Amino acid sequence: MTKQRLLIVEDDRALSDILNFNLQREGFQVFTAYDGREALELARLKKPDLILLDVMLPLVSGIDVCRQLRRYPETAQAGIIMLTARGQDIDQIGGFEAGADDYVVKPYSLRVLIERIRALLRRKATDAEPQLPDHIEHLGVKVDLKRVQATIGGAPLDLTPSEFKLLAALMADPGRAFDRNELIEAALGGDTVILERTIDVHIRALRKKLGPHAHLIETVRGVGYRFKEAD
Repeated sequence: MTKQRLLIVEDDRALSDILNFNLQREGFQVFTAYDGREALELARLKKPDLILLDVMLPLVSGIDVCRQLRRYPETAQAGIIMLTARGQDIDQIGGFEAGADDYVVKPYSLRVLIERIRALLRRKATDAEPQLPDHIEHLGVKVDLKRVQATIGGAPLDLTPSEFKLLAALMADPGRAFDRNELIEAALGGDTVILERTIDVHIRALRKKLGPHAHLIETVRGVGYRFKEAD
């Protein structure tokens, strides 16, 4: 699987090295820049998925870098988290007005920063996904995404919101095996911290409500679950 690309823009080289080491250990491909001008050049060259951008930079300020990144086609959709020692509202407002997605004030917890990075990358990936149609219908099961209703042969199913999202996710791509982490994101939200076996509980409940049609949700051993592709 292709590694997600991160650009660190931080003039404090010791802090940049710490971030670089820890983010590589988390599985990211990491690039570094130490001033605003280098950041703009490297961002257009490497096209990172996310940029950690210090506000106080030599040559070009972080706010100006952010503003210019949003104008470049290569970086317009990249996630941008601004890092700064300042905590005043005016600085945060300036960052958001320039196009930043998130704002972290120094000193910060490295673990919290990594989770903020992952959450933003998930959100960007979701935003980039093609929109589902208003209705999905397969093998007699129908989900109405606008009305949040599910039926079998016209008879309504009494599903919880999580069960409905889980069914819709599976039916959106019949035959595809979804792993449990994918289903956690689809049904419960990517920022929810739960055990993988929680999805098994939701699947059991959903199958029970499907009754005679429970076999339409198939177990894929060692992976997760899929909605039956064809009778």
